[in-house]
Amino acid sequence: MTKDLRLIVIGLGVQGYKRKEVAGNNVIATIDPLNSEATYKTIYDVPLVDFDAAFVCTPDEVKIELLQYLLENKKHVLVEKPLLANDSKNLQAIKEVSEKNNVVCYTAYNHRFEPHFVRMKKTIDSNRLGEIYSIRMFYGNGTARLVHDSQWRDQAAGVLPDLGSHLLDTLDYWIKDCSKLDFNISSALCHENRAFDHVILKSDSQFSVQLEMMLLSWRNHFTCDIYAEKGSAHIESLCKWGPCKFTYRTRVLPSGRPPEESFTLVQNDPTWKLEHEHFINLCLNNKTGNIGQDIWLNEKLNELAKQVGLKSVLPDNVMEKD
Repeated sequence: MTKDLRLIVIGLGVQGYKRKEVAGNNVIATIDPLNSEATYKTIYDVPLVDFDAAFVCTPDEVKIELLQYLLENKKHVLVEKPLLANDSKNLQAIKEVSEKNNVVCYTAYNHRFEPHFVRMKKTIDSNRLGEIYSIRMFYGNGTARLVHDSQWRDQAAGVLPDLGSHLLDTLDYWIKDCSKLDFNISSALCHENRAFDHVILKSDSQFSVQLEMMLLSWRNHFTCDIYAEKGSAHIESLCKWGPCKFTYRTRVLPSGRPPEESFTLVQNDPTWKLEHEHFINLCLNNKTGNIGQDIWLNEKLNELAKQVGLKSVLPDNVMEKD
């Protein structure tokens, strides 16, 4: 399926190596100014005739410039999340050039391909839960020290765009009209880092939503609990941190212990491969990307950053370039 697309990887760090491994022999070059294993130092050194699509695995502040160059030269792009800008007009301009040149601009949110996330979406869409009353998600890892020691990661809003973008995107994947929800930051703390390493978002717009993210969970973990009219649904952990479990409980009226169905997976993380195949399919079948979703996420994250006194979700030095 991928034989017709020649791929390059820009940014040869953790994510870049993962993309390279999944893409295999279809990667014809890698680009990184600091990694000696890279084929080229800059994207401008790569002959445009040599490749069809690019994986952009770089720090946030250089993504917009790279996307503009690639899309203007009619190259498909997968860019690692989050795709941020100080002004959503910059993302709208990317959307327009992508559509004009009929190329895909796709931001990677690989958790959409997590098996139990897909199961949750099907459960919600089937109306098996009925009216939703409450959604609570927690996403935590123990990378506070790694982020603190990074020259570019421990800046600005910290864990909010890093893990918060995943949670907001997941909510949008599951819930129709998610963009209409209003969120407020109920807690934003810096325990070990300069930027926020523990944030809690809440919304009571249509139903109760709580999204908690932190870099201080020494055992990486994800949980989701949805309580609704006809029952409840729960996710515990991700495949990469397995075992991961999905539980559906059927409500007993007027009250009582609910019967439950549980599905436990013990497997390697399938999401990178599935997302790769999804992106390639979009490219080969002249489909659109998800830049419209990025515009909403960017606006929401910038609104939340301003609630805690930041000018933007991006670092100040990026703002000065705009």
